[in-house]
Amino acid sequence: MTEPPTASDPLLHEDSLDYTPLARSVTLARRRAARLVTEWGYPGLAGDVAVVVSELMTNALLHGSVRGRLVRVRITLAAAVLRVEVSDPRGERLPCRRSAEDTDQFGRGLLLVATLADQWGVEPRSVGKTVYAEWALAPVGADLLASAKE
Repeated sequence: MTEPPTASDPLLHEDSLDYTPLARSVTLARRRAARLVTEWGYPGLAGDVAVVVSELMTNALLHGSVRGRLVRVRITLAAAVLRVEVSDPRGERLPCRRSAEDTDQFGRGLLLVATLADQWGVEPRSVGKTVYAEWALAPVGADLLASAKE
């Protein structure tokens, strides 16, 4: 398993964009995230990142939005970790995984996030909160070294 990143890990790529709290913004954020992750050299993670962004954005719109305030999506890439953050202005409404019944239409979003990402969590902000998901990345060339040893 890859060591967790530290605050001193330099960012290789960073993208941040604010969205209006509208349903259309979920689609825009999902597409942008998938495109960026692909451009940054991780096309195999693009689908998972797109689903996670979609789920976190949907949660932010349903549970964290405030009229007239934007929702921010930030994606960063360091050598050891890819991180997606969705920030909204409602710090008092924290996400939590719940059990959904077979007939429930909602309630599985954070289960998907937990399944697709290596870890996820919530961080408070001075106004609002940030919900994040992270994927640990193998060091560049690790796949080539593993293949050569076989």
